[in-house]
Amino acid sequence: MTNKAQVIRNLGSPNAMKWQEWPVNYPGEGEVRLKHTAIGVNFADTYHRAGISHPWPVPKPPVIIGFEGVGIVEDLGQGVRNFSIGDKVAYGIPPLGSYSESRNYPTDKLLHLPSGLDDRLVASLLMKGMTAHYLLHRTYRVKAGDVVLVHAAAGGMGLILCQWAKALGAVVIGTVSTEKKAELVKDIGCDFPVVRSKENFVNVVKEVTNGVGCDVVYEAIGKDTLQQSLDSLKPMGMCAAYGHVSGPPDPIDVIQDLGRRGSLFITRPAIMHYVAKRNDLEWTANDLFNAISKGVIKSNVNYEFPLKDAVKAHEAIESGKTEGSIILLP
Repeated sequence: MTNKAQVIRNLGSPNAMKWQEWPVNYPGEGEVRLKHTAIGVNFADTYHRAGISHPWPVPKPPVIIGFEGVGIVEDLGQGVRNFSIGDKVAYGIPPLGSYSESRNYPTDKLLHLPSGLDDRLVASLLMKGMTAHYLLHRTYRVKAGDVVLVHAAAGGMGLILCQWAKALGAVVIGTVSTEKKAELVKDIGCDFPVVRSKENFVNVVKEVTNGVGCDVVYEAIGKDTLQQSLDSLKPMGMCAAYGHVSGPPDPIDVIQDLGRRGSLFITRPAIMHYVAKRNDLEWTANDLFNAISKGVIKSNVNYEFPLKDAVKAHEAIESGKTEGSIILLP
């Protein structure tokens, strides 16, 4: 069948992606072939494009990146029982390959998309929303009255975390890079936006908590902020270091960095471990779909690019100037 994709033959800059013909074989056992209607763009895609195997391994080139998409089932492989041709489906975890008009995908990781949910919204929210779910419900179970610190609060992940944490009854402190982004996060429920270049977020946390510290910090920046994030926590608080857009942080000294600050906890959570079991994947996705349907999490699709212009999408996300989510449209 005719198919085009963003093919990477030499890992590197955004221009490594080339809009080319890419064959799609008949689906293998336990797979379906689906035609994409919307594709999610995640910061991790830039790692994979450059050859950084984080948080998942990157196959050797030629390779198609991307791990989030929505589409319609076009063909079934042997042994497929729970999906039919014409089904609307979605996925938010590897195998990589979503930057393509069509692809094959294993049904053990595929989700039925409930009726009434917009393809573009789900493509922008699924992986990030499932990540927010485990961060808020499992890595640290947020409850009413907790004080949470969310870094990069105006990004695709940050906006979801702020909205969902607020719905759970938490007091939300969010760091951003500009005044414009501060207004954005305030509008969606962040109680205390902090522009990092103008305020010390540790001081803000201490002021909000009367010197105690926050219950949990969702650390997405890494090298530039991790030590201050630990300073923001109350004794026995949790640092969920799920990203590192400023680079990998310096090594943590268990005694000095965690012990002396008050028996702190730190974890590097990754979605593949939280949804490895089919029942956990379905629970996580269904909770997310319900949150979207109820308006707990609202649309944050602020950028749409044709799939053929994925290079521009990557240039935008790497600029650090985007707000909300980016999607690609085949």
